[in-house]
Amino acid sequence: MFRRIEASAGTAGTLTFEERPVAFRAGDNVAAALLAAGIARFRDSPVDAAPRAPYCMMGVCFECLVEIDGRQNQQACLIPARTGMVIRRQRGARDLADRAP
Repeated sequence: MFRRIEASAGTAGTLTFEERPVAFRAGDNVAAALLAAGIARFRDSPVDAAPRAPYCMMGVCFECLVEIDGRQNQQACLIPARTGMVIRRQRGARDLADRAP
């Protein structure tokens, strides 16, 4: 299980994951905030629906893809956490029909 190295430093804000409030610290990216809150399943594999979670935490592996504020395929490890973000688990492959022109 993921845990922080340093002691508690308070919260900087709150985001929402699957309708659950998640507090985060200043400087957290979305993946770190979710992992610290005990959330380990970020998406389902488009091939076999297997649960997936962050692996590299530096934007190389694409295992941390989530939907953020209605936008699919967002890399949670590269996006700073902001108060009010609405995050959903990404299920399967991105729906290309919803793509903006």
